[in-house]
Amino acid sequence: MLPNQRKSKILAVIKEDGSAKVAELARIFKVTEVTIRQDLEKLEDEGMVVREHGGAFLKDIPRHVEGLTLSNKSNLALKEMIAATCVSYIESGDTIILDSGSTTTEIAKKLIGYKSLTVITNALNIALMLGGEPGIDVIMTGGEFKPPTLSLTGQKAADFFEGLNVQKLFLATAGVTLKAGLTYPSLSDLVVKRAMINAAGTTYLVADHTKFGKNALASLGALSLIDYIITDSGIREKDRRVFKDNEIEVIIAS
Repeated sequence: MLPNQRKSKILAVIKEDGSAKVAELARIFKVTEVTIRQDLEKLEDEGMVVREHGGAFLKDIPRHVEGLTLSNKSNLALKEMIAATCVSYIESGDTIILDSGSTTTEIAKKLIGYKSLTVITNALNIALMLGGEPGIDVIMTGGEFKPPTLSLTGQKAADFFEGLNVQKLFLATAGVTLKAGLTYPSLSDLVVKRAMINAAGTTYLVADHTKFGKNALASLGALSLIDYIITDSGIREKDRRVFKDNEIEVIIAS
């Protein structure tokens, strides 16, 4: 991996988790701790992170947590459109899982006013948004708190889903490729996403077209893990063909 590529992926990890330790980054990227410290120094010089003893943290984390806002706000118009289509697949009486993320947050916004719905989520912002709705029962996982995504992650979050059977999962992703499948910036999320999929009868991947062909650090597994993709009209024809060849139905938001 080229130095600039590694630095970019290190930043992606920190943006996802909020912070990272030098020793852990050295293990993930299979380089020395000296190399990682140099990468973090460059990221600090660029104003992206703040270094501390043994690692670094994202500069704007306190502000996002205090305001309960997500750090990733890209392509919001597309995500709102995708969310509007997602809710048309949610019926009264459903028990659903809402993954953490900006697109799933838009889905939650559109569920306000729904009746007879149970929402299981690992996202603190989603739980607070829907927790006061009289027609919605909200259940949260346990786990380790990740400030940038306002979510709970790790093995404790994954263990929550053991033995559950829910109708639908709305799953987020950072990147989707044919070779790597579903990919994420954080290793700690993989066990949670896998547990969510195992608990759900039907899995809807919710992702705008910019995620296709993009490869994040950690691979969850093959595309066959999902049943449907709900995306926008910007999807390329070659990506449509890949999903069709893998027997995944593509739903275009409108």
